[in-house]
Amino acid sequence: MTQAITDKLRRALFKYVEDHESPELVETYMYYVEKKNALVPVLFPRERKVYRSAEEAIRVLDAAGKLCHETAIKINFGEPDVNELTRKVYICPFTGKVFGDNTHPNPQDAIYDWVSKCPENTERVNGLRVKRFFISEDPEMIKGYIPKEKPKEPISKVVFTSALSGKLFNDRKTVIEDFRKHYLKKIPLAEVQSQERFDIEEGFTEFLQKQLDENKIAAFVESLAEHEEFLPYIQRWLEGDEEEGEEELEVEEELELELVEDELDAGIEEEV
Repeated sequence: MTQAITDKLRRALFKYVEDHESPELVETYMYYVEKKNALVPVLFPRERKVYRSAEEAIRVLDAAGKLCHETAIKINFGEPDVNELTRKVYICPFTGKVFGDNTHPNPQDAIYDWVSKCPENTERVNGLRVKRFFISEDPEMIKGYIPKEKPKEPISKVVFTSALSGKLFNDRKTVIEDFRKHYLKKIPLAEVQSQERFDIEEGFTEFLQKQLDENKIAAFVESLAEHEEFLPYIQRWLEGDEEEGEEELEVEEELELELVEDELDAGIEEEV
């Protein structure tokens, strides 16, 4: 049974084989599967794993709690340490004290110094205060530190911290977009199938195994054969299969010959 190939997909396939000097059958077939199913596989280098799509990677990792965590911080509106020109802030998790990248000459050193002396920092390692703080470049997060009216007391706010970078974000959606942009890498389906460096997500592996069926590949070739422009490529694939078959036959014949010679040698030794 042949597989239907739309005109749009046929044009994409022809461009693919034209752009590759010697396109292999399996690679061409995987390109067809990728386009037909609108797949955009992605690699998550941190865990060396390939997923069917960015959405699938996000779904699996978020369900495992590997993307972000909800946390509460204090926002202290003292002197204006943050303004409309601030692009990055360093935040004390104990008091809400904040240092802006444009309102302090060296905000990173300042936050280190602050948390090491902060009276509300009760966390200790080997008797010393821990130097733990938050960093955020999220514009919406930074806006929260620009008060319209200065309250007398600090306020608490629920935000989200990236499980990968530790940075704070105003909402879960922004964390996920940051993950999609900075932590995933697109990878062609043909490379997914042929590589051995990375693991493939279980559900995606099952999908690929179903697609790499000899009958499906044969049906794909039959469908291509209905279009004249693909005939030269099909001919090469068929010739390649014949050559492989001849090589396998030669190997089998050599093995049989060696076996016969061994048996003859053994018989001669027995007679002697």
